[in-house]
Amino acid sequence: MKVAIASGKGGTGKTTLSSNLASYLSESEDVVLVDLDVEEPNSSLFISVEEISKKEIFKMVPSVDLDKCTFCGMCNDNCRFNAIISLDDDVLVFPDLCHSCYACADLCKSNAISMIPVRNGVLTHMRDDALSFIESRLDVGQEQSIPLIKQTLDYVDEKFSDDTIILLDSPPGTSCPVIEVTKDADYVILVTEPTPFGLHDLKIAVETMRILNKDFGVVANRYGLGNDDLIEYCRTENIPLLAKIANDKRVAELYSKGSLLYNHIPDVKQQLDLVISCIKKKKGQCS
Repeated sequence: MKVAIASGKGGTGKTTLSSNLASYLSESEDVVLVDLDVEEPNSSLFISVEEISKKEIFKMVPSVDLDKCTFCGMCNDNCRFNAIISLDDDVLVFPDLCHSCYACADLCKSNAISMIPVRNGVLTHMRDDALSFIESRLDVGQEQSIPLIKQTLDYVDEKFSDDTIILLDSPPGTSCPVIEVTKDADYVILVTEPTPFGLHDLKIAVETMRILNKDFGVVANRYGLGNDDLIEYCRTENIPLLAKIANDKRVAELYSKGSLLYNHIPDVKQQLDLVISCIKKKKGQCS
């Protein structure tokens, strides 16, 4: 059971919900938290676990043997991302633009192109009793997060059974990294805030999830801030409002210390119970 926790914008509380939900769930069953916000993962600030293993993640980029190359331009013509350019007597490769699709290597008639590994980031596997935590971190200077996200998800599929609840802390927004995280999720929780900005970006996220044909619900964070337009929107669009986490100064104080919320604020625990009830219901439907 894969549950992706996403949002239309940054700063809505995805990591707050993910880390508290994972820790609370782990008190009663095995759960996996996967931090896939690989450009700035921060779930580890709130989760106390011991490192089990660490592995480097690589993406494949083209390398051209100019002695074999006929400069036919086949690679140039078929690269959708302009990552390789064939000139009259040279071939330029731009690794940061490469999506590792292998089109250039597979179509090269002179076998002049081979794919070589370039380090993309690092995956760290940690555990504490029933809670497993996977964090992937993109290397500084790397622009392509998709290869790291994809290989992290493959690692999770390899290591954990289908019965395990797997929480995927997604990157913010609705761009390609979020699509990669959510496309195979069984359920998506969209975290937002009741402000005009939050509602605007939630609508984009909702449209994205509907295009992907995803089953999803909404958690309203900082509830009490702003207005009731968010509540009215969810009602009109028949979107389940799973929980409402109140706008509480204590949340900010605990967050700033790297502390979890549910052990200190009873209302947060009650709202998490509502989310967990939904997850377990969906898990039963997926079994």
